[in-house]
Amino acid sequence: MPAGDRRAAVEPGPHQGSGEVEAPADIGQNGADRRRRRSRPSGPVPTVVGAAQVRPKVSVPDAFEELRSQILTAIQDRRLDPSAPAAVETAVRGVVEGYQARARSGLGGRALADPARMIARLCESVLEFGPLTRFITGDEVVEEVLIVGGDVLYVDREGRLAMLEEPIAEAEMRTIIDRLLATAGASVDESNPMVQVQILDGQARLGVVIPPIADLLNASMRRYVLRYETLELLVEWGALTPPAASLLAASTFVRTGLLLTGQPSAGKTSLGNAILRAAPETLRVICCEDTPEVNPEHLSPFRWRTRRPGPDGSAAVSLRELVRFALGMRADLIVLGEVRGAEAYELTRAGNSGCGFLTTLHANSARAGLQALMSTAVMAGQNVDAAQVRSVFANIVDLVVHLEREPLAQTRAAQGRVRRQVMEIAAVPPLQGSESDFAVEPIFVREELGGPLRWTGAPLPDDLRVRLDRALRPRGFTVQRILEGKDVLV
Repeated sequence: MPAGDRRAAVEPGPHQGSGEVEAPADIGQNGADRRRRRSRPSGPVPTVVGAAQVRPKVSVPDAFEELRSQILTAIQDRRLDPSAPAAVETAVRGVVEGYQARARSGLGGRALADPARMIARLCESVLEFGPLTRFITGDEVVEEVLIVGGDVLYVDREGRLAMLEEPIAEAEMRTIIDRLLATAGASVDESNPMVQVQILDGQARLGVVIPPIADLLNASMRRYVLRYETLELLVEWGALTPPAASLLAASTFVRTGLLLTGQPSAGKTSLGNAILRAAPETLRVICCEDTPEVNPEHLSPFRWRTRRPGPDGSAAVSLRELVRFALGMRADLIVLGEVRGAEAYELTRAGNSGCGFLTTLHANSARAGLQALMSTAVMAGQNVDAAQVRSVFANIVDLVVHLEREPLAQTRAAQGRVRRQVMEIAAVPPLQGSESDFAVEPIFVREELGGPLRWTGAPLPDDLRVRLDRALRPRGFTVQRILEGKDVLV
C-alpha cells in the first residue's frame, strides 16, 4: 500500500464530534486528480505550483506521533534489531493494540478507525523511510525531493513540482534524514548543521541544513534518473534546432572546450549526455563527477567520482584531484560533471595540454558563465593571476551553450513536460591585443522560451571553423552549410 494512502483515521471519542480525522491523500505523479475525496480541513484554497496543488497546513494526528514515540522507545528499551522486521512489527502491533484498548475503555485518546492502516504507516516510518520510501526505492521516479520541516515537495520526471498532501511531523522527517545520512556514515547536529553527502550507493546527493542555520529542517535529495536523451530527441522536444544540434554533434569530432550553463534543472546534464551520445566511438572519455549522471555507454568511458573524507578526515578524493589525474591518462575529452571549486583551474591545464573538455556551470547567460568559470578558477589559490586565467579560457573554451527552463508557475498539467530549451550557443574568440574581458559571439539565439532558435548569421572563429571543416570534409560537409541548415548531422 502506498505511503500516501496510510493515513491515520480515528474514531470520535466521548464528547467529540463525529467524522474521521484524516489527512488528505497525496497527489499522484503528474499531479492528476487521483485523490480520494475525504473530509478536508478547513482553510484557504490551495494555490497552484506547477501541476500540483499545495495543501493548506495540516497538523499531524496526535495519535500517530504519540504511537511513533512509544515504538521508538520500545525498540530502544528492548534492543530490537530494525534489520529483523518481524520483531519490530510485533512491537508495533502491541503498542497499537494497547492504545486501542485504552481508548475504547475511556482512559484516553480517540480510538483508531483503521488500526491496520496505522500499523502499516508506523512500520514504514520505523523500518523504512516513512513517506520518502517510494522515492528511495524508486517506486515513484522523481528528479529531486525537497523537504521543509514536515512538508515534502518533489520534482517529477517531467520537471513538474508536486507536493505530498500527507501531514508529516518535522520530528519524524528528522529521524528519516538521520537514517539516510547514517547510510553514508554522516550525521548532522548543532555543531555540524550543514551536510552534503552521496547516498544510495552514489545514485543520489543529499544536502541537509538544520536549525539554528535554518528556521526548519531543510533538505534536498537529488536522485540520478537514468535517461537516454539524444540530440534527435532534444530537437523533437524543441530544445534545439537541427542546425544547432548538428553543430554540437560536430564539436565532438575534434578536441573542443564546451561549457554548458544555466540555472539548476535547466537541462545541462541532459544536453551533455546527448552531445556525448553523438560522439564517435573512438573518443577516449574520462568522466569526473560528485554524483554519477553522465552516461555515454557507447564510448566505454572511465567514470570516476569523488569520495568524502573518512571519520578521521582522511581518504578524501576531490574533483580537482580527479581532473589532475585524468590529465595523465591521455584522454581525448574530460567530462567534468559540474564546476563548483578549485577543479576549474585544472581545466586550464587540460586545455593547454590539448585535451578537450565538457563541463556544466550555474550561470544566467553565456557571458556570465565564462566570468563564473574564471572567478572559480582564480579562487583555486593565492598566486592565480586573473588576467592569465581569462586569457587561457578565451583560448580553450570554444562554445558556450546556455539553457533555461520554464518557470514552474507557468506549468500546467495539460502542457506535459516542463520546457527546457537552449537559449544561446556562443563562440568564444581569443582575446585580442589589450582586451580585458571575454568576447562572446552569439551563433544561435532564442529571444524567449518557446520562440525559434535562429542562426545569427555570424561565422565561427577561424580556428574552430578550420578544425571542424577538417573533420567534416570526409563526410562532404562544411561548418558553413551546417549553420545554414543545408548539411544536417542530426
